[in-house]
Amino acid sequence: MRLLIVGPLGGQISAATKIAMDQGAKVAHVDTIEQATAALRAGRGADLLMVDARLDIAALIAANEAEHIVVPVVAAGVGVDPMIAAKSIRAGAREYISLPPDAELIAAVLAAVCDDERPLIAADEAMKLVVTLADQIAGSEASIMITGESGVGKEVLARYVHKKSKRKDKPFIAVNCAAIPEQLLESELFGHEKGAFTGAIARRIGKFEEAESGTLLLDEISEMDLRLQSKLLRALQERVIDRVGGSKPVAVNIRVLATSNRDLTAMVRAGEFREDLLYRLNVVNLRIPPLRERRQDMAALAQFFIDKYARSNGRPARKLSREGLAQVMEHRWPGNVRELENAMHRAVLLANGEEVGADAIRAPDGAPVGHRDATGDAIEAAQVAARNLVGRTVAEVEQDLILETLTHCLGNRTHAAHILGISIRTLRNKLKQYSDEGVRILPPPTGQAA
Repeated sequence: MRLLIVGPLGGQISAATKIAMDQGAKVAHVDTIEQATAALRAGRGADLLMVDARLDIAALIAANEAEHIVVPVVAAGVGVDPMIAAKSIRAGAREYISLPPDAELIAAVLAAVCDDERPLIAADEAMKLVVTLADQIAGSEASIMITGESGVGKEVLARYVHKKSKRKDKPFIAVNCAAIPEQLLESELFGHEKGAFTGAIARRIGKFEEAESGTLLLDEISEMDLRLQSKLLRALQERVIDRVGGSKPVAVNIRVLATSNRDLTAMVRAGEFREDLLYRLNVVNLRIPPLRERRQDMAALAQFFIDKYARSNGRPARKLSREGLAQVMEHRWPGNVRELENAMHRAVLLANGEEVGADAIRAPDGAPVGHRDATGDAIEAAQVAARNLVGRTVAEVEQDLILETLTHCLGNRTHAAHILGISIRTLRNKLKQYSDEGVRILPPPTGQAA
């Protein structure tokens, strides 16, 4: 986790820096928003910007976006000032942190942005086999494709492979190909030269160069467009990249890992993914089984998350009750580890007794977690929404189908896209269109990017 603190922060930099470093973050500091953009442009990358709320946060975000730099921002200010906090959020900050800093709040913000410190828990034999294979090939230079359903822990396994590799002391850089708009992703990966496009006022170093001598993770690579896939293939084959607007190639020395929750072989057959790129990336495949096939992991992970969120929320340490464990084991967890983590976080907040009981394990809407999962609800919702079509336009039916499926997936974009048979990028574009037209869109559950 790389944190860049921007601004004086009322003399509270030392305390905030120490807390962040205690959480495992690598911290750097600059005084102005101009220096922040310059640092990011020069390749001194960051996973999060903590910006003094008195600075012009909107201008910082606009300057970064003009140069195709994508980094989330949280605002920080001395004391609790609702007006400043609201202004910061409106300017584009994800969160407002009051100073003097609270260790638990900073820990929560860092955890929400990055999975750096999440351990790889493998109590089930199915998962132990995956870890054994990962251990075997971690020390090689082979590209690895990590596959599995959304939320199974693909990035956690990628970080595990990096830490076991010969490059463990070098950077680990992760890029979510689905979270970055198509027109920005090329610059994010390869960087750009001054004047490459409007707003490119100086050279910008991309993630390939940031990861020099280390590991680059291309998360959700199935969402990368075909044109960019061609450029990526050249980078992998020749170990050189071309910055946007550049005139000469730049040599790079990195190991590439990739993840996908889609069937890439089927995408190749459909002409949506390059076969030669798949061969280049898929030297070794690590398939993570869904959580429903890892029953022993359910118990271990549930207790791990209970302990974690009890500490971060100042709650007493509790064990999962026998009834609570039975409920965890019965549920199919369509959202996998991510859904289980959110459920245990809620359970810690709702539990009142000496143990975390079954009554505290609830879905985001407050309903008890039961046998029926969100995927089954979404399928039924899609079937219901498809009825009574006569007299309506295709656009109207499509909008109803998408919104109904999203509702019954409790806002989970990945599950809804899977049921609808479309990519997550297509779904997000549709939802943005509806939102721009004034339609209320169900927000994603905690822990999932919008």
